[in-house]
Order: sequence, then C-alpha cells, then structure tokens
Amino acid sequence: MRVSGWRMLVPVAVLVLAASLIWWRGPDWHVVRDSFTVVRWPWVVAAVGLNLLSVLVRSLAWNTVIRQAIRVSRPAFRLVFSAFCVGLFANAVLPGRVGELGRVAVLTRRLPGRRGVWATLIGTVFAHRMFDLFPMVLLVSWVLFAAKLPHWALMTLVVVLGVGLALFAFALVGAHDHGHVFEEGLGKVRSYVTRARQGLAVMRAPVPAATAALFQLLGWICQLLAVLAALHAFRIYQPLAAAGLVLLMMNVVTVFPFWPGNVGLTQAAIAVSLAQYGVAYGRGFAYGLGLQAIEASVGIGIGTLFLAREGISYAMLKEIETPEESNTEDAQIEEMRSEPLSRMP
Repeated sequence: MRVSGWRMLVPVAVLVLAASLIWWRGPDWHVVRDSFTVVRWPWVVAAVGLNLLSVLVRSLAWNTVIRQAIRVSRPAFRLVFSAFCVGLFANAVLPGRVGELGRVAVLTRRLPGRRGVWATLIGTVFAHRMFDLFPMVLLVSWVLFAAKLPHWALMTLVVVLGVGLALFAFALVGAHDHGHVFEEGLGKVRSYVTRARQGLAVMRAPVPAATAALFQLLGWICQLLAVLAALHAFRIYQPLAAAGLVLLMMNVVTVFPFWPGNVGLTQAAIAVSLAQYGVAYGRGFAYGLGLQAIEASVGIGIGTLFLAREGISYAMLKEIETPEESNTEDAQIEEMRSEPLSRMP
C-alpha cells in the first residue's frame, strides 16, 4: 500500500509542476479570458455533435473487429458501445491509457463464463487501434503538403509512424484465423497469447478490415470537422489545413498522457501551431482550452451515463487491472458482477 501511495503521488507532482510552469511562462491570461467572451455557442454545439458522431462510428469500427474475433454469442452493439464510452471516460480522467483496459473489463463483465474472453478482447483493442494508422498517414501527408509542421513535431511523428507501422506488421503476422483452438497441452501464457491472436483475426479478413478502417477514417473526419467548428466558435477563421494541423498536434502531444489530457502542454502545442497563421498565442491557448473542454465533455458526459448503466463507480474504475482467468459458475457470476473491475474474470 505504501508503494501504491508513492506511485499515485508521481502524476500529481508532475501535474503541479506543469501547472506552475504554465502559469509562470504561459500566455497572457487577460487575452485568454477575453477570448471566451466572444465564443459563438451554436458552433460549440456543432463541435459537440460532431464529436458524438465520431464516438459512434469509432465504436462501430471496434464492433466490426469484435464480430470477426468472436463468432459465437457475440456481444450486442449496445454493450460494445457502452464499454467504449466507459473507456473514453477513463482516458479523459485518468493518466495513461487506462481506458483501453477499461473497455475490455466492462465488456468482459457482460460475457460471463467465457473462458479467456478478456485476452481475445485485448487483441481486438490492439487491432482497433491499428486502424488509426491509415487516417494518421493521410493526415500527416496532407499537413506536410498544406501547412508548416514544427521540427520537434516532425521528429515525433517519424518515431510514432515508424512504431505504428512496425506494430501493424506485427498484428498482421500474429493474427490467427478464427477456428477451433485446441488448448490442451498449452501453458497458461501460451493459451492467453493464442486467444489474443484470435482478437486480431480481422487483420486476415479483407472486407471486415476495410470496413473497420473506413469507420475509423470517418471518425477522424468527424474530429477534423469538430476542430474546424471549434475554430469558428472562437471566431478564428482559418482554412481546413489549419484544423488538420491542430488535430495532428493534439494527437502528437497526447500519444502518452502523463496526466489527464496533458492539459497545458496540449494548449501550448495548439497555440504554437495557430501562431503560424497569425493567431495570437493567448487566443490560440484559449482555443486549445475550449477545444479540449468540448472533447472532454463528450467523453466524460456519455462515459458517466454508461458508468451508471454498468453499475460502476469512479473508485472502481481507478482499480482496473488486467483480469485474471477463472472458471465461474452461474452463482459465482452474479456475485462477481457486483465486485470491482480489478476482480473481474
């Protein structure tokens, strides 16, 4: 417990340090404040709606991946969507990428008695994230052609895309075509790996893979339009290429969130990007705050609704860990549904 307490203090200390630096070396806060007085709320509503649409189509992409990995007694889309929204909530309020494990844990609860299903679902999350590579490559190519990218961001993108391509190749090679798996004689770890490879089955199915990739692409387009709508909300009238640069910079900065949303760092990156279009740093910083608030309101808003629907509290969400394999009977299943996610099979 003592070690766990120190581990929880680390992100808090980093957040306090970041907040201090932002306040000390940050923008002109009078400009930031004044920028919020001219916000056009209909455009804010449009940005929220586009983000909601993005969530819907991206959850459809994950559902497509799951349907290819689990052929018998598949979870209904409403369960997949609920788990996906809880994952968004976790990513918005907790550091790291806890939401990826969160959506697996939530959906595993809805599939009781399915031995090793959590390993398969982890494979589907990995495959789902791989389909972000195609819109990312398109976005990077477009921004490099139509806008100016900071040198530090360019180097980061080279690393991120290189790692992404390597992981995509790994997923393609490691994918296991769905079929009957004989686990007798396999060790525990090898059994989990085999089931995780089943979660990558979509990589070997051209039509479902193309469908999932299309849904992900549509999700990115919705996000791009939401960024543009938010620009109009703050009366920053710039071309679509500027919105593409902002979206790209947000993804670069939040590759790994050291604290929820990397708040402050994200706004600084957005302000620097918009400065190339003649937007004052303070105004760009204010826009970054508004844009992240819009995205967070969607993730936290619908995530809270589905947390309540799943009967999960915020305290339970913070205890998410990789589920352990167990064989459950009907009586045990009902009992475990009321326990924290860290104890789920």
